[in-house]
Amino acid sequence: MAIRPILEAPDPRLRVKSTPVDTVDDDLRALIADMFDTMYDAPGIGLAAIQIGIPKRVLVIDLQEEDDEEGKPIRTPRVFINPEFYDPSDDLSVYNEGCLSVPDQYAEVERPATVHARWLDAEGVAHDERIEGMLATCIQHEMDHLEGILFIDHLSRMKREMVLKKLEKARRQRRAA
Repeated sequence: MAIRPILEAPDPRLRVKSTPVDTVDDDLRALIADMFDTMYDAPGIGLAAIQIGIPKRVLVIDLQEEDDEEGKPIRTPRVFINPEFYDPSDDLSVYNEGCLSVPDQYAEVERPATVHARWLDAEGVAHDERIEGMLATCIQHEMDHLEGILFIDHLSRMKREMVLKKLEKARRQRRAA
């Protein structure tokens, strides 16, 4: 498939609210394949379609939490079409999040430790599952993208401005190199 450019903050397209997918078809599956190629190349563990400029409610996630005998990550790709979550836990977890659209910047974000989620997979099959741990954090992070929200929006204004300044400085250094 294809590796697509990832939009970076403060690109205004990252603030667009994504629209639901009407049909799960071969065109959508081609987009999903491109999203996985792009995510793995970056490298990352999650990607929303809006991050490559497509305002559709599609996420791909692969936590790659285990390695094989050769030390290479075992891929466990998951597709979430039109995801929604409900019944978030009162228990919260804090994770030092990063984002492919805010490269090389990290900050602690507090989110519900577990959520129930509903979605369609790449074959159009409906799922409804209680999700916890790192996957719960990741799906909430990626679902924020579908609403035009970046992880830095969960930070104080001062921390957010500091992250954006670091991002701009890194961008200038890349251009100068």
